[in-house]
Amino acid sequence: MQHEIVKQTDLLDKDGNVAEPGYAKKLLYNYNRENITAKKSRIKEWDYYYVSDKEKALCLTIADMGYVGGLSISVIDFVKPSHFTNSSIFFFPMGKLAMPRTSEVGDCSWKNGKVQMTFTNDGKVRRLKGVYPNADKKGTDVSWDIVLSDVPEESMVIATPFDKKGYFYLNQKINCMRAEGHFMLNQERKEFDPERSLATLDWGRGVWTYDNTWYWGSLHTRLDDGKTFGWNIGYGFGNTQSASEDMLFYDGKAHKIDRTKFIIPGEEEGRPRFMEEWKFISQDGRLDCTFTPLVDRYAPFDLKIMCMIPHQVFGYISGKCILDDGLEIILNRVLGFAEKVHNKW
Repeated sequence: MQHEIVKQTDLLDKDGNVAEPGYAKKLLYNYNRENITAKKSRIKEWDYYYVSDKEKALCLTIADMGYVGGLSISVIDFVKPSHFTNSSIFFFPMGKLAMPRTSEVGDCSWKNGKVQMTFTNDGKVRRLKGVYPNADKKGTDVSWDIVLSDVPEESMVIATPFDKKGYFYLNQKINCMRAEGHFMLNQERKEFDPERSLATLDWGRGVWTYDNTWYWGSLHTRLDDGKTFGWNIGYGFGNTQSASEDMLFYDGKAHKIDRTKFIIPGEEEGRPRFMEEWKFISQDGRLDCTFTPLVDRYAPFDLKIMCMIPHQVFGYISGKCILDDGLEIILNRVLGFAEKVHNKW
């Protein structure tokens, strides 16, 4: 039985542990950072935005990981499958980025050399602006100005403790926001039409253990009836006895489903074949889909004692999803992504 949080509550008790592990459909947890008992160098905070339509995607991250920080960008081309990723790294921010304590309002901005990112949020509209020179390491300068609106009423929120005192992860995934704006690849302009473009926010705050491997899948789309649909699925870190992060989203409402398994070819033998067809199946049978990979955003950063090794795979998802009221949503080659990430951080 998964535990749902239904009223406003402080995330941490006085000892820095999750007071009431569980999930919620709104940000009901108060991120009381002053109760964190771990060292500042272990605190990890990030805002990650994924903006896409059927032809392209732009991924942007501002992250304060304690002893290291980063401004990251990925540009994905779904038409002629390709991608590039870059990260501007800096050391020992340890709270200097002043990341907002809530996803509902607040700004974050940082400049590292010539790379600059700004995410503003007045409580109604979010604006993503910035510039990343030579982002593909081949001379392509990227700049962007994107506005996100129509934030859905419900989202996925989860508070996960680790089996170590003072360690935890608070996460919110907001899928299916309306996106409008553009980004530039040198002089080439790429538009996001608000009738066809959506965005997802991955908002994370926590104190993580050193060595972790996680699985995460995300989808946002507009159905033939004009309503938005999406999902968040994943597992692999912390003590998830009280709740998992598996959830469907339809027309602004969240529908909790049971734990979902990622079936990746070759994984059981220790040699996953990420570009072959995957399966996603929830224990309650309400999500049963195949995943046909298109692009593997493999961008390892490996110093052995510290590493971030992501296989973020973008591709087409087909299958069925069943809402709380029994309504069946059929997906036919809808773009989404799924990832397996190994971090030592």
